[in-house]
Amino acid sequence: MRIGLLAIQGDYAAHGAAIRRAGAEAVEVRTLEELERADALILPGGESTVIGALLARFGLLEAIAARIRGGMPVFGTCAGLILLAARVEGREQPGLRVLDVTVLRNAYGRQIDSFRAPVKTAIPGAAEIEGVFIRAPRITETGPGVDVLASFRGDPVIVRQGNILGATFHPELAEGAAIHRWFLDF
Repeated sequence: MRIGLLAIQGDYAAHGAAIRRAGAEAVEVRTLEELERADALILPGGESTVIGALLARFGLLEAIAARIRGGMPVFGTCAGLILLAARVEGREQPGLRVLDVTVLRNAYGRQIDSFRAPVKTAIPGAAEIEGVFIRAPRITETGPGVDVLASFRGDPVIVRQGNILGATFHPELAEGAAIHRWFLDF
């Protein structure tokens, strides 16, 4: 299985290392041709407005959304989750709008407020993982087809809707690759 890593901004290299630890091939995606060769896609953290603008400029925004709507597995973390979200509170920005959630950007504070905390999950093989929250968004609302797989302080932090997986934090920065391994089985 070839897992595409959206490689236009953000820490896609850490996701690549996690995918390789999970036993799959990671390929960088910056063009439509590279997207077509990917069996699944990871949208990394970074700056969601910048990533969205670059996706639109490079003609990837609608192509990625179409692949996701067509069933391609996708995993968005932090900014990647914001790009997947149907709604972003208080802000209009380019996005894929394929995941029925509402998010609030930078909900846990600024860069200096970043933290690590244990997160209990309903993911097989990942009962508890370390959550790395860096300017993390908060999921403030989930639609009826969205399953909450983990919460932190009462808020969803990992959600799934069919072929779409989203995390508000950075599992690629924690030890192991349990969530990435599980994503490979989508």
